[in-house]
Amino acid sequence: MIACNICDIKLFTKKLFIGETFDRFLLKEAEIVTFNTFSIDGRVHKSFYSEEERAEGQIEEYSTWKTLRPFCFSLIKGKKLPERFSIILKLPKAATEQFLTARKSQWLPEQVGGLFLNIHYENQHLSCVTGLSLNQFTLDKTLEREWDESIRTFLRKEELPFEE
Repeated sequence: MIACNICDIKLFTKKLFIGETFDRFLLKEAEIVTFNTFSIDGRVHKSFYSEEERAEGQIEEYSTWKTLRPFCFSLIKGKKLPERFSIILKLPKAATEQFLTARKSQWLPEQVGGLFLNIHYENQHLSCVTGLSLNQFTLDKTLEREWDESIRTFLRKEELPFEE
């Protein structure tokens, strides 16, 4: 697990809420505090969709950030900054499988509960903290280190300056 302090908050939030930079992630949960506290549980209610929609839409356990991003942006836009926000993003199942395959990992996709990126803004400070959930206990930190490095690489590729 690493904590990256974001150096350019304006650029980061622009890419987060307006751009497509984070659209491939799923939204596990979000809390946005402005004039009220808005809590979003990203878990999909599959009963809302028809069987046909579920089959063709490849609907996962959580909604995509791309789907909920405009709603979240509508909560923060305006003349005043939000007091704080926390957003927990999760790598989708297919991307997790690709991540494991590309690294020739010993872990099977069903053993990985999730690869997470926790974004937190408060008091004019924005940070990203990586997270990993495994479905079994291990002392091996290889996968965690690989996920940490992939987030560092992602932030650099997207030209989002950070400090650890």
